[in-house]
Amino acid sequence: MEVLHIDRAAFEKLSQQEKPVVVDFWATWCGPCMKLGPVLEEIAAERTDIIVAKVDVDQHPEFAAELGIDAIPAVFCFRNGKESARGVGFMDKASLLKKLGL
Repeated sequence: MEVLHIDRAAFEKLSQQEKPVVVDFWATWCGPCMKLGPVLEEIAAERTDIIVAKVDVDQHPEFAAELGIDAIPAVFCFRNGKESARGVGFMDKASLLKKLGL
């Protein structure tokens, strides 16, 4: 599955899925965000049991503010509409999956 680029409305629909939804809050000017992008693409390609999405904080600052994001990349895992885990900063694939409980 590919990484989805979403907004608040798309998130509302996705977050109700039974599959865990991993959401990366990022920006184009963020070096660690750019480094994390390929890791998320790899996870999305390998894991059909997870939905991977990205939210550009510059395009959707109100959404990031609602979640209290003050540093990026910020990666959240949602299960059945509720946050189950979060991580901030660059992590390799194994560390990210462990942090998110996946």
